[in-house]
Amino acid sequence: MRLDWSCFFIPTLQDDGSNVMTYVQVLINGILIGGIYGLMALGLSLVFGVLRIINFAHGNLMVLGMYAAYWLFTLFGFDPYLSLLVAAFLMFGLGFLIQRFVLNPIIEAPMEVSFLVTLGIALIIQNLLLMFFGPDYYSVNTSYRLSSIPINEIRIDVAKVYAFAASIAIAAIFLSFLQWTETGRVIRAASNNREAALLMGINVKKIYCIAFAIGSATVAAAGASVSTFIPTSQDAGMLFTMSSFVIVIAGGVGTYYGALVGGFLIGIVEELGSVTILPAAMKQVLTFALLMIILFFKPQGLFGRRSE
Repeated sequence: MRLDWSCFFIPTLQDDGSNVMTYVQVLINGILIGGIYGLMALGLSLVFGVLRIINFAHGNLMVLGMYAAYWLFTLFGFDPYLSLLVAAFLMFGLGFLIQRFVLNPIIEAPMEVSFLVTLGIALIIQNLLLMFFGPDYYSVNTSYRLSSIPINEIRIDVAKVYAFAASIAIAAIFLSFLQWTETGRVIRAASNNREAALLMGINVKKIYCIAFAIGSATVAAAGASVSTFIPTSQDAGMLFTMSSFVIVIAGGVGTYYGALVGGFLIGIVEELGSVTILPAAMKQVLTFALLMIILFFKPQGLFGRRSE
Protein backbone atom coordinates (compact mmCIF):
# COMPACT_ATOMS: atom_id res chain seq x y z
CA MET A 1 0.00 0.00 0.00
CA ARG A 2 1.44 3.37 -1.03
CA LEU A 3 1.11 6.22 1.43
CA ASP A 4 -0.05 9.46 -0.19
CA TRP A 5 1.40 12.42 1.67
CA SER A 6 -0.10 15.14 -0.52
CA CYS A 7 -3.24 15.58 1.58
CA PHE A 8 -1.17 16.29 4.70
CA PHE A 9 1.40 18.75 3.38
CA ILE A 10 -0.42 20.84 0.78
CA PRO A 11 -0.90 24.42 1.92
CA THR A 12 -4.15 25.43 3.58
CA LEU A 13 -4.81 28.16 1.06
CA GLN A 14 -5.79 27.09 -2.44
CA ASP A 15 -4.68 29.61 -5.04
CA ASP A 16 -3.34 29.85 -8.56
CA GLY A 17 0.05 30.99 -7.29
CA SER A 18 -0.47 34.71 -7.94
CA ASN A 19 -1.44 35.61 -4.38
CA VAL A 20 1.54 36.58 -2.26
CA MET A 21 -0.19 35.20 0.81
CA THR A 22 -0.16 31.77 -0.72
CA TYR A 23 3.62 31.84 -0.86
CA VAL A 24 3.79 33.10 2.71
CA GLN A 25 1.51 30.24 3.73
CA VAL A 26 3.60 27.53 2.07
CA LEU A 27 6.82 29.12 3.35
CA ILE A 28 5.51 28.87 6.91
CA ASN A 29 4.41 25.28 6.28
CA GLY A 30 7.83 24.50 4.85
CA ILE A 31 9.63 25.93 7.89
CA LEU A 32 7.41 23.99 10.30
CA ILE A 33 7.85 20.73 8.41
CA GLY A 34 11.55 21.45 7.92
CA GLY A 35 12.15 21.60 11.66
CA ILE A 36 10.65 18.12 12.01
CA TYR A 37 12.68 16.89 9.04
CA GLY A 38 15.84 18.20 10.70
CA LEU A 39 15.14 16.28 13.93
CA MET A 40 14.34 13.18 11.89
CA ALA A 41 17.71 13.41 10.12
CA LEU A 42 19.79 14.23 13.22
CA GLY A 43 19.70 10.67 14.51
CA LEU A 44 20.71 9.24 11.15
CA SER A 45 23.59 11.71 10.89
CA LEU A 46 24.79 10.67 14.35
CA VAL A 47 24.64 6.95 13.57
CA PHE A 48 26.49 7.30 10.28
CA GLY A 49 29.00 9.79 11.66
CA VAL A 50 29.95 7.58 14.63
CA LEU A 51 29.37 4.02 13.44
CA ARG A 52 29.88 4.46 9.68
CA ILE A 53 26.91 2.22 8.93
CA ILE A 54 23.93 2.80 6.64
CA ASN A 55 20.89 2.39 8.87
CA PHE A 56 17.95 1.46 6.67
CA ALA A 57 15.80 0.79 9.75
CA HIS A 58 15.89 4.47 10.75
CA GLY A 59 12.45 5.32 9.36
CA ASN A 60 10.90 2.19 10.87
CA LEU A 61 12.06 3.30 14.32
CA MET A 62 10.24 6.56 13.65
CA VAL A 63 7.11 4.57 12.80
CA LEU A 64 7.44 2.74 16.12
CA GLY A 65 7.46 6.14 17.82
CA MET A 66 4.24 7.00 16.00
CA TYR A 67 2.59 3.75 17.11
CA ALA A 68 3.73 4.33 20.69
CA ALA A 69 2.16 7.80 20.67
CA TYR A 70 -1.08 6.47 19.15
CA TRP A 71 -1.55 3.64 21.65
CA LEU A 72 -0.57 5.74 24.66
CA PHE A 73 -3.16 8.29 23.56
CA THR A 74 -5.82 5.67 22.79
CA LEU A 75 -5.38 3.55 25.91
CA PHE A 76 -4.36 6.11 28.52
CA GLY A 77 -5.22 9.49 27.02
CA PHE A 78 -1.58 10.67 26.99
CA ASP A 79 -1.01 13.72 24.82
CA PRO A 80 1.51 12.86 22.05
CA TYR A 81 3.87 15.56 23.29
CA LEU A 82 3.96 13.84 26.65
CA SER A 83 4.12 10.33 25.21
CA LEU A 84 7.08 11.28 23.00
CA LEU A 85 9.19 11.04 26.16
CA VAL A 86 7.97 7.47 26.68
CA ALA A 87 8.49 6.65 22.99
CA ALA A 88 12.02 8.06 23.09
CA PHE A 89 12.83 6.06 26.23
CA LEU A 90 11.51 2.81 24.69
CA MET A 91 13.38 3.34 21.42
CA PHE A 92 16.55 4.23 23.31
CA GLY A 93 16.40 0.78 24.92
CA LEU A 94 15.54 -0.97 21.66
CA GLY A 95 18.29 0.87 19.79
CA PHE A 96 20.84 -0.07 22.45
CA LEU A 97 19.87 -3.75 22.15
CA ILE A 98 19.97 -3.69 18.34
CA GLN A 99 23.46 -2.23 18.34
CA ARG A 100 24.70 -4.47 21.16
CA PHE A 101 23.52 -7.80 19.81
CA VAL A 102 23.04 -7.29 16.06
CA LEU A 103 25.30 -4.54 14.76
CA ASN A 104 28.34 -4.62 17.05
CA PRO A 105 29.29 -8.17 15.89
CA ILE A 106 29.46 -6.93 12.28
CA ILE A 107 30.96 -3.50 12.95
CA GLU A 108 34.22 -4.44 11.19
CA ALA A 109 32.43 -5.97 8.19
CA PRO A 110 32.13 -4.14 4.84
CA MET A 111 29.47 -1.44 4.71
CA GLU A 112 27.19 -3.48 2.46
CA VAL A 113 26.81 -6.03 5.26
CA SER A 114 25.39 -3.43 7.65
CA PHE A 115 23.17 -2.19 4.82
CA LEU A 116 21.63 -5.65 4.38
CA VAL A 117 21.32 -6.26 8.13
CA THR A 118 19.57 -2.93 8.83
CA LEU A 119 17.33 -3.48 5.80
CA GLY A 120 16.41 -6.84 7.32
CA ILE A 121 15.63 -5.14 10.65
CA ALA A 122 13.41 -2.66 8.81
CA LEU A 123 11.48 -5.47 7.11
CA ILE A 124 11.09 -7.34 10.40
CA ILE A 125 9.69 -4.25 12.13
CA GLN A 126 7.32 -3.48 9.27
CA ASN A 127 5.98 -7.02 9.05
CA LEU A 128 5.56 -7.33 12.82
CA LEU A 129 3.52 -4.13 12.82
CA LEU A 130 1.48 -5.42 9.90
CA MET A 131 0.86 -8.71 11.70
CA PHE A 132 -0.23 -7.12 14.98
CA PHE A 133 -2.01 -3.96 13.80
CA GLY A 134 -2.95 -4.67 10.19
CA PRO A 135 -2.66 -2.36 7.17
CA ASP A 136 -5.03 0.31 8.48
CA TYR A 137 -4.08 3.90 9.22
CA TYR A 138 -4.42 5.18 12.79
CA SER A 139 -5.02 8.83 13.70
CA VAL A 140 -4.33 10.56 16.99
CA ASN A 141 -7.48 12.69 17.33
CA THR A 142 -6.35 15.33 19.79
CA SER A 143 -8.52 18.36 20.55
CA TYR A 144 -6.14 20.59 18.56
CA ARG A 145 -5.66 18.29 15.57
CA LEU A 146 -7.73 20.46 13.22
CA SER A 147 -7.13 23.78 14.99
CA SER A 148 -5.32 26.63 13.30
CA ILE A 149 -4.03 30.08 14.19
CA PRO A 150 -5.52 32.72 11.84
CA ILE A 151 -3.26 35.60 10.81
CA ASN A 152 -5.10 37.61 8.16
CA GLU A 153 -5.49 35.14 5.27
CA ILE A 154 -2.91 32.72 6.66
CA ARG A 155 -3.83 29.66 8.70
CA ILE A 156 -1.07 28.05 10.77
CA ASP A 157 -1.77 24.51 11.93
CA VAL A 158 -1.54 24.26 15.70
CA ALA A 159 -0.41 20.61 15.57
CA LYS A 160 2.49 21.52 13.27
CA VAL A 161 3.50 24.41 15.52
CA TYR A 162 3.61 22.05 18.50
CA ALA A 163 5.58 19.48 16.51
CA PHE A 164 8.02 22.15 15.32
CA ALA A 165 8.53 23.48 18.86
CA ALA A 166 9.09 19.97 20.23
CA SER A 167 11.54 19.19 17.41
CA ILE A 168 13.60 22.34 17.96
CA ALA A 169 13.69 21.74 21.72
CA ILE A 170 14.85 18.14 21.30
CA ALA A 171 17.42 19.16 18.67
CA ALA A 172 18.80 21.78 21.09
CA ILE A 173 19.08 19.16 23.85
CA PHE A 174 20.73 16.75 21.38
CA LEU A 175 23.37 19.28 20.29
CA SER A 176 23.99 20.50 23.84
CA PHE A 177 24.47 16.91 25.01
CA LEU A 178 27.08 16.22 22.33
CA GLN A 179 28.87 19.51 22.93
CA TRP A 180 28.92 19.88 26.70
CA THR A 181 28.64 16.47 28.37
CA GLU A 182 31.44 13.99 28.97
CA THR A 183 29.57 11.23 27.12
CA GLY A 184 28.97 13.59 24.21
CA ARG A 185 32.68 14.43 23.99
CA VAL A 186 33.54 10.72 24.05
CA ILE A 187 31.05 10.07 21.25
CA ARG A 188 32.65 12.82 19.18
CA ALA A 189 36.11 11.42 19.93
CA ALA A 190 35.07 7.95 18.77
CA SER A 191 33.55 9.49 15.66
CA ASN A 192 36.67 11.48 14.76
CA ASN A 193 39.26 8.76 15.37
CA ARG A 194 38.24 5.28 16.47
CA GLU A 195 41.80 4.00 16.85
CA ALA A 196 42.84 6.92 19.05
CA ALA A 197 39.76 6.43 21.20
CA LEU A 198 40.68 2.77 21.68
CA LEU A 199 44.23 3.71 22.68
CA MET A 200 42.81 6.12 25.27
CA GLY A 201 40.93 3.24 26.89
CA ILE A 202 37.46 4.19 25.65
CA ASN A 203 35.02 1.30 25.33
CA VAL A 204 34.17 2.07 21.72
CA LYS A 205 31.55 -0.64 21.32
CA LYS A 206 29.65 0.69 24.32
CA ILE A 207 29.84 4.18 22.84
CA TYR A 208 28.45 2.77 19.60
CA CYS A 209 25.50 1.33 21.53
CA ILE A 210 24.83 4.69 23.18
CA ALA A 211 25.11 6.57 19.88
CA PHE A 212 22.71 4.21 18.09
CA ALA A 213 20.32 4.39 21.05
CA ILE A 214 20.35 8.21 20.99
CA GLY A 215 19.71 8.18 17.25
CA SER A 216 16.78 5.80 17.77
CA ALA A 217 15.33 7.90 20.61
CA THR A 218 15.61 11.08 18.56
CA VAL A 219 13.78 9.73 15.53
CA ALA A 220 11.13 8.10 17.76
CA ALA A 221 10.47 11.52 19.32
CA ALA A 222 10.07 12.93 15.80
CA GLY A 223 7.60 10.15 15.05
CA ALA A 224 5.51 10.89 18.14
CA SER A 225 5.53 14.59 17.20
CA VAL A 226 4.12 14.06 13.69
CA SER A 227 1.52 11.52 14.83
CA THR A 228 -0.85 14.43 15.51
CA PHE A 229 -1.20 15.26 11.81
CA ILE A 230 0.16 12.25 9.88
CA PRO A 231 -1.79 8.99 10.19
CA THR A 232 0.26 6.14 11.61
CA SER A 233 0.94 3.31 9.17
CA GLN A 234 3.33 0.38 9.15
CA ASP A 235 4.45 1.06 5.56
CA ALA A 236 5.73 4.62 6.09
CA GLY A 237 9.20 3.62 7.29
CA MET A 238 10.94 3.52 3.93
CA LEU A 239 9.68 6.98 2.98
CA PHE A 240 10.97 8.40 6.27
CA THR A 241 14.32 6.65 5.74
CA MET A 242 14.76 7.96 2.21
CA SER A 243 13.80 11.49 3.26
CA SER A 244 16.36 11.31 6.09
CA PHE A 245 19.09 10.17 3.71
CA VAL A 246 18.34 13.00 1.28
CA ILE A 247 18.51 15.57 4.10
CA VAL A 248 21.73 14.17 5.57
CA ILE A 249 23.47 14.00 2.18
CA ALA A 250 22.32 17.49 1.19
CA GLY A 251 23.46 19.00 4.49
CA GLY A 252 26.70 17.03 4.63
CA VAL A 253 27.19 13.56 6.05
CA GLY A 254 28.13 13.57 9.72
CA THR A 255 27.41 17.29 10.26
CA TYR A 256 24.60 17.87 12.72
CA TYR A 257 23.94 21.50 11.88
CA GLY A 258 23.95 20.43 8.23
CA ALA A 259 21.14 17.97 9.00
CA LEU A 260 19.07 20.76 10.56
CA VAL A 261 19.69 23.18 7.71
CA GLY A 262 19.05 20.42 5.17
CA GLY A 263 15.74 19.67 6.88
CA PHE A 264 14.59 23.28 6.60
CA LEU A 265 15.77 23.50 3.00
CA ILE A 266 14.00 20.32 1.90
CA GLY A 267 10.83 21.26 3.78
CA ILE A 268 10.63 24.69 2.14
CA VAL A 269 11.48 23.41 -1.34
CA GLU A 270 8.86 20.66 -1.14
CA GLU A 271 6.15 23.06 -0.04
CA LEU A 272 7.00 25.72 -2.60
CA GLY A 273 7.39 23.14 -5.35
CA SER A 274 3.99 21.60 -4.65
CA VAL A 275 2.19 24.84 -5.59
CA THR A 276 4.54 26.44 -8.11
CA ILE A 277 6.11 23.73 -10.25
CA LEU A 278 4.86 20.20 -9.59
CA PRO A 279 1.68 18.58 -8.30
CA ALA A 280 1.82 17.96 -4.56
CA ALA A 281 1.98 14.19 -5.09
CA MET A 282 5.21 14.61 -7.14
CA LYS A 283 7.08 17.06 -4.95
CA GLN A 284 9.72 14.44 -4.07
CA VAL A 285 10.92 14.82 -7.68
CA LEU A 286 11.91 18.41 -6.92
CA THR A 287 13.62 17.27 -3.71
CA PHE A 288 15.87 14.84 -5.55
CA ALA A 289 16.53 17.40 -8.27
CA LEU A 290 17.70 19.83 -5.57
CA LEU A 291 19.91 17.12 -4.09
CA MET A 292 21.56 16.50 -7.47
CA ILE A 293 22.20 20.23 -7.92
CA ILE A 294 23.77 20.50 -4.45
CA LEU A 295 26.01 17.48 -5.06
CA PHE A 296 27.03 18.78 -8.47
CA PHE A 297 28.47 21.95 -6.95
CA LYS A 298 29.37 20.56 -3.49
CA PRO A 299 29.85 16.78 -3.59
CA GLN A 300 30.45 16.72 0.18
CA GLY A 301 27.10 18.46 0.88
CA LEU A 302 26.44 22.00 2.06
CA PHE A 303 28.38 21.71 5.33
CA GLY A 304 30.37 18.53 4.78
CA ARG A 305 34.13 18.47 4.91
CA ARG A 306 36.04 17.53 1.79
CA SER A 307 37.87 14.24 2.14
CA GLU A 308 41.62 14.51 2.30
